[in-house]
Amino acid sequence: MQTTYNGLELPQDGQPIEYKNGQFEVPDNPIIPFIEGDGTGRDIWKAARRVFDAAVEKAYGGKRAIRWFEIFAGEKAFRQFNSWLPDDSVAAARDLRVSIKGPLTTPVGGGIRSLNVALRQLLDLYACVRPVKYYQGVPSPVKHPEKMDIVIFRENTEDVYAGIEFQEGSAEAGRLIDFLNNDLLKGGKKKVRADSGVGIKPISIFGSKRLVRSAIKFALETGRKSVTLVHKGNIQKFTEGAFRQWGYEVAVEEFRAATVTERESWILGNLDARPGLTVEQNAALIEPGLEFASADFRDSVYAEVSSVLDSIGQTHGHGAWKSKLLINDRIADSIFQQIIIRPEEHSVLATTNLNGDYISDAAAAQVGGLGIAPGANIGDGYAVFEATHGTAPKYADKDMINPGSLILSGVMMLNFIGWKEAGRLIEQSLEKTILQKFVTYDFERQTAGATKVGTSEFATRIIGNL
Repeated sequence: MQTTYNGLELPQDGQPIEYKNGQFEVPDNPIIPFIEGDGTGRDIWKAARRVFDAAVEKAYGGKRAIRWFEIFAGEKAFRQFNSWLPDDSVAAARDLRVSIKGPLTTPVGGGIRSLNVALRQLLDLYACVRPVKYYQGVPSPVKHPEKMDIVIFRENTEDVYAGIEFQEGSAEAGRLIDFLNNDLLKGGKKKVRADSGVGIKPISIFGSKRLVRSAIKFALETGRKSVTLVHKGNIQKFTEGAFRQWGYEVAVEEFRAATVTERESWILGNLDARPGLTVEQNAALIEPGLEFASADFRDSVYAEVSSVLDSIGQTHGHGAWKSKLLINDRIADSIFQQIIIRPEEHSVLATTNLNGDYISDAAAAQVGGLGIAPGANIGDGYAVFEATHGTAPKYADKDMINPGSLILSGVMMLNFIGWKEAGRLIEQSLEKTILQKFVTYDFERQTAGATKVGTSEFATRIIGNL
């Protein structure tokens, strides 16, 4: 490990977090890199850091403390090092394992497309984790925001975010369109228009399974009731549909004793309700209209019922399936309405990349918006916690933006390294501050009788409520 990064020495009184045998080893004085971020990042980082330090001091009485270490990305990095993302910054995030960052500008004029995406790809942070829950007092556009309590696991490295696309009119686009139209699609009705830009959407077994695996592990470790595979497999059968299939494979092959799929629960539940049920009768209950299907399809459903009863009838039957982690799936567009009209039915969502991007923001809108929405990007041995909103440059250095997203991302980080007492203190204190109606402008304009405070004062009041 280096002793300096970007010309700065590591704190002498801190120790790096290590990763051994699949587990993080966290000292009492961990060195944690931070990127303050662009635009409003400067304000929210200063506020959030004060809250983190105060909560850790309060929770552990000086026996634990974070040794912060600044690394650089975005505009500040470009000004100082003529690089949007210096190699030393990536090296520090890799060597020191766990980092936190404010929002970053996407550079204009070509080159690196997104600094956030670059960090995820360079460190292979394959799981974007977004918890969405309601804090009392937060203004919401829905009647019962308190019913929302989900954690979204979004695949972070594939899908259209892989960045494999070719501009309309380019030689590369022309070659690809020609290959598609005159080779793969030759003789068929489907054609790609010659004036198209073309993108590639890769969804792999490896990427899908490790994302679903992490979602299931999280659900089991935290006592969640279900993991829902979110996909658009009814249309994109070999990418989104395959994600669904591979997700079920992970559940059944790797977590058999602890999980039950939705269809398995139907089969077992039918037999619990009617112990004398035949395989054929059970099949008819899980597939209405089965009598009108082809013989081959009927036989496949009979075989499915028999297989479930033979393989897990003893271990999961007689009501035991009710205590297992339920694995189900839903079409992506259906999830958008379900998290509005019956959010309490969902607990953990495992999604492909683009679907997860949309759904996490839509869910956050119901519980206060991106200003208070935390997030993390997690891989095997590495994690970067981040504010989920943009840089909002017109509000930069005005001490007015809501620091809630970064503060709650810090709560995720504290929980991640095992300092849950400090994380719990921050959550309770933030909620108390909001209930006292001392809030930043975004909440003040939606809350009757509220007092508008700046970024720094909001942090001060959170610290006072610890």
